[in-house]
Amino acid sequence: MSTPTVVLVPGACHGAWWYAPAVDALEARGHRARAVTLPGLCERADELDATTNLASHVADLTEHLRGLDGDLVLLGHSYGGMVIAGVADALPDRVVGLCTVDGFAPEDGDSCWSSVNDAMRAWYVTGAARTGVLVDPMPQFDARATGHPLASLVQRITLTGAHHDVPVKHYALAADPAWTPSSPFGPVAGRLRADPTWTVHDLPTTHNVLADGPDVLVGLVETVLDQVAGQDGGP
Repeated sequence: MSTPTVVLVPGACHGAWWYAPAVDALEARGHRARAVTLPGLCERADELDATTNLASHVADLTEHLRGLDGDLVLLGHSYGGMVIAGVADALPDRVVGLCTVDGFAPEDGDSCWSSVNDAMRAWYVTGAARTGVLVDPMPQFDARATGHPLASLVQRITLTGAHHDVPVKHYALAADPAWTPSSPFGPVAGRLRADPTWTVHDLPTTHNVLADGPDVLVGLVETVLDQVAGQDGGP
């Protein structure tokens, strides 16, 4: 097993820039890391078209990762959890670790819409009212955030089940009391706590896990990488 590349996929309305402090910290520690921006968002906003949806996000990232050498550890925050599940299902021979951070860990036929609470569905509806195509960022989001393709939030994911074979799977729930009452992800963590193939962590953060810097996220990634190395007979 090669030294894996950590690929970080952002949540709705965000781009690779969100992970910049974490990428810098990981690389400073000697890890290979890269963050991605999905089509139709941020610096790729001009790629938005009528076909931009969850399936096209998965396909775009899958094709991009086929061009990288070696094994992959995929980390997805929030909406990014949907995308990394699809990529792991498409590249089961390449993905050696999955880490979803306060986000979706879908099974076949799930969607963001079907998996969230009423408050999040209300954001999808009201946020898309202006254009009918993009869900506008929430007011508290970074100024660099852009509208998120509505189709990607309502489309059901198609999975063969190959993603189950990823040997190392971690889920991190943002457990700060300021966030948990409104979080839609408690049930996701609860389901995975009962699955022995997943390791579930409670993070001392709100949904914006990088608000106080990259240390918590970097520590989580290194925990995943340590387990991946152990699977390969490493220290």
